[in-house]
Amino acid sequence: MSDNTTEMTVKPWVKTVLEMGPIIAFFAGYVLLKDRDFLVNGQTYSGFIVMTALFIPLIAASSFALWRLTGKLSVMQIMTLVLVTVFGGLTIWLNDERFFKMKPTMIYMLFGGMLAFGLLRGRSYLRVVMGELMPLDHEGWMKLTLRMMLLFFGLAIANELVWRSLSTDAWVKFKTFGLPMIMFGFFMTQSGLLARHSTADEDAPEA
Repeated sequence: MSDNTTEMTVKPWVKTVLEMGPIIAFFAGYVLLKDRDFLVNGQTYSGFIVMTALFIPLIAASSFALWRLTGKLSVMQIMTLVLVTVFGGLTIWLNDERFFKMKPTMIYMLFGGMLAFGLLRGRSYLRVVMGELMPLDHEGWMKLTLRMMLLFFGLAIANELVWRSLSTDAWVKFKTFGLPMIMFGFFMTQSGLLARHSTADEDAPEA
């Protein structure tokens, strides 16, 4: 007889759709509207600004759906939603796309800074967020946290270089496809560390 728990679970594909859906929708909408301008209350807005305005409620709805399905949102998800709202709002209010392009930089700098602060205290804040997904010993978490910190700072620098030196088209493609691919590639390269420091066998119940 199985125990009933209050923790809600959601199928991985549903979670992926809710997390990546707004990003893909932004890209698709941008491709359709990038060459168009829209006149609103006497102010001309580019397709990029219009899609930014649509992206904010879309990611808010996605976050709300995740919260309803799982009963919780991670610290990273909450902070991302807040920064999207703030920088997206500034982009629309000032009609300046640079603020939205700076948003990933701020997100990665904030995440990297939080991990760095934890490391200085001898703690892994990454473990708080991902501990349920990857059972590792303390040394493993500290090593992975250090590498994630460096990755976040590196992504922040990369985003600044891309949006400041390349076209808006190039930045949108980098944000939509490049950043997720870099994150995926990073975790693929950490398989050795995860295997060496895994505590999954220790946590498994004895037969």
